[in-house]
Amino acid sequence: MSWLSSVRNALSFVVPKKETPDNLWHKCVGCGQLVFVKELEENLRVCPHCDHHGRIGPRRRFDYSFDPGSFHVLPSPRVPEDPLKFRDTKRYADRLKAARTATAEGDALVNALGTIHEHRVVIGVQDFAFMGGSMGLAVGAAFVAGVEAAIANRCPYIVFTASGGARMQEGILSLMQMPRSTVAIQMLHDAGLPYIVVLTDPTSGGVMAAYAMLGDVQIAEPKATLAFTGRRVIENTIREKLPDDFQTSEYLLAHGMIDMVTPRRDLRDTLGRVIAYLGAARVA
Repeated sequence: MSWLSSVRNALSFVVPKKETPDNLWHKCVGCGQLVFVKELEENLRVCPHCDHHGRIGPRRRFDYSFDPGSFHVLPSPRVPEDPLKFRDTKRYADRLKAARTATAEGDALVNALGTIHEHRVVIGVQDFAFMGGSMGLAVGAAFVAGVEAAIANRCPYIVFTASGGARMQEGILSLMQMPRSTVAIQMLHDAGLPYIVVLTDPTSGGVMAAYAMLGDVQIAEPKATLAFTGRRVIENTIREKLPDDFQTSEYLLAHGMIDMVTPRRDLRDTLGRVIAYLGAARVA
């Protein structure tokens, strides 16, 4: 024990040092300002200073999107794990274990059934925190399961995308989920049911080239990065400087690639109106 600590302990009138929790403040990645965590939560994880829409996982997304208390999470289908016995600097099995521990989710896409403005819907949410939201066998199977649940309940399927693309540890098997998801969307259309996509930050790669851009209605959160491939790759290929807002929600909206850009606080109401326009039946 140091001399100063001994003196402090001997003097009863010295006010003890208070420990300050380290989770009271959040540093916004958009503007760099500190935001009180309680204020951030009340603002749906959107920065009150710069309107940066923070990345959120499935459970928060369900709370923000469904009518309060109306939803339940659907079971995820079982798929072969580590089918290629892949290893880079770590074993793929160890990466999966670490991602599951960090997120408390089985894989990167989770479905839930509930209501929005009393319209029954199935919502699928990709979690970027789970290995970058990458698309592998489990994500493909969960997507198909979400479509099948929507067909069984005669309701729309809404997907919130957030992904870096196909999962490299599953090789060609991950790329096979692109046509697989396309066939599932056709099943939904054959049943006369809407497929709605909400693009969130970031959505890219094989997911952007597949089910992320096949919605009957395409919505995006503000300032989201939406791309098939990286800016530097494109600039080096075409030998031109791209606009500063290239590959953002606002750029895609201006060029007719999506239908609307909607702030998170307005998303539930917007989705409620859209599914009503598309003829979704109300829960009896």
